[in-house]
Amino acid sequence: MKKIILIIIGVLLLIQVIRPEKNNADLTPISGEDALLMTEDIAVILEKACYDCHSNRTNYLWYAEVAPVSWFIAFHVNDGKEHLNFSEWNAYNNFQKEYIIKGLYKEIKGNKMPLKSYTWMHPESLLSATEKEALLTWVKTLKNN
Repeated sequence: MKKIILIIIGVLLLIQVIRPEKNNADLTPISGEDALLMTEDIAVILEKACYDCHSNRTNYLWYAEVAPVSWFIAFHVNDGKEHLNFSEWNAYNNFQKEYIIKGLYKEIKGNKMPLKSYTWMHPESLLSATEKEALLTWVKTLKNN
């Protein structure tokens, strides 16, 4: 039994050297003629609830340094950016933007975002009813533009 515990500890220590790449580039301001029309209030809500997984900048907490948790986080961040990356908004074509905006509305309306696994460790990211309504109103304005 002692050998098994030592092997498990050894494996846990060994996997710490396998480090995923961090998502901590500068947050590119969304600007230009195709910019998302957002107020400061909307930007604050997006920053607290969305940008960790949906931008080129993630705020990592201490547990993101420990494998295999770091791998799980890297997977979720990469997956989130694949669906929507606010830092890359201006690179999307009009069809992509339209598709993303429709999906964004459904995700917010259906309480699917932010993910429960994220809000559990980041309770500050939970959307209040007022914030949710503000985001839904904002997304509706994007649909009409």
